[in-house]
Amino acid sequence: MRVEFDHFPEGSLRSSYIAQRFPQYIRGKVLDVGCDNALLKRLVPGIDYLGVDVEGTPDLILNLDEIDELPFATSQFDCVVCADVLEHLDNLHFVFGELVRVCGGHLILSLPNNWSNARRAIERGYGTIGHYGLQIQTPVDRHKWFFNLHEAIQFIEGQPQKFPVKVVESYAMERPRPALLRWLRYALAAGNKMRYLNRFAHTLWTVLKKTA
Repeated sequence: MRVEFDHFPEGSLRSSYIAQRFPQYIRGKVLDVGCDNALLKRLVPGIDYLGVDVEGTPDLILNLDEIDELPFATSQFDCVVCADVLEHLDNLHFVFGELVRVCGGHLILSLPNNWSNARRAIERGYGTIGHYGLQIQTPVDRHKWFFNLHEAIQFIEGQPQKFPVKVVESYAMERPRPALLRWLRYALAAGNKMRYLNRFAHTLWTVLKKTA
């Protein structure tokens, strides 16, 4: 598994990363699922953009947990972007199938490594896990799934068996750290790369191409 280094303390930085990292795929008619404030539309001029989300300032307000299908035609979009969204949904597998259905070209997808996000609080025995903790007030949003990087990889690798897609590229992402620290952490993982990535990689990025 290839690794790239970056992190996004603010959601706007994730949109900037997508615009800079995947310009060869973000063309023509673009559907941005979980767009928040539709920043991608301003970052990639010249595209026919449609952003959907349950809050923020999307072009279309849509609760993905309450749909029978996405309100779009099959293969309507040249590119579909869905970054750190599926883990928030009860019907993750169904919505993924709908993303594939409405995509006619490339699907850019990211999934978080929840083990990495929870690691510090669990190891230290204090603190909270933001997307999973028990809050006093009902949270506006939370994660519905708790999976590691290896499970995210297996999920992606299994999709060509279910849908007409192929993996164009897929890689893990870590926060930028000194090389010596990464080496020491890798040594503590006994040289097992997946064990290391399950602890320290924070995201799996994947680009899928529709094949039919």
